[in-house]
Amino acid sequence: MDRISEQPYPIAFGALFVIVMLRANATYWLGRGALSGGRLSRRAARHLDGRHMQRAQRLSARYGVIAVPLSFLTVGVQTAINFSAGFTRMPLTRYLPAVTVGGLMWALLYSTVGMVGWAAIATLWSGITS
Repeated sequence: MDRISEQPYPIAFGALFVIVMLRANATYWLGRGALSGGRLSRRAARHLDGRHMQRAQRLSARYGVIAVPLSFLTVGVQTAINFSAGFTRMPLTRYLPAVTVGGLMWALLYSTVGMVGWAAIATLWSGITS
């Protein structure tokens, strides 16, 4: 994080945006792969292929898109939301704009307030250890 905070703001923002987009999209594709590539018990497969799950996938694909950008304003929820977006097969035409908006918000937050917080923690830590 120190290397990023030492960069000019546009470079720090860009680096954080690339990092969050790679992480979020990798998590989405892991969710997609978990549904199609994993070995499931007969009972789990029946539930995942049932009409209730298909309905949930349709609803998530249509309305769950709002949860993706909002998850980037929380701590610890982004991974679950991005994984579930992939697992429920949210269409890329909805997911990519949502994750881009969320990634931009996250990069803005961390390249401003996050960097100041990181610098404050580093200053406190160096005062404690010296």
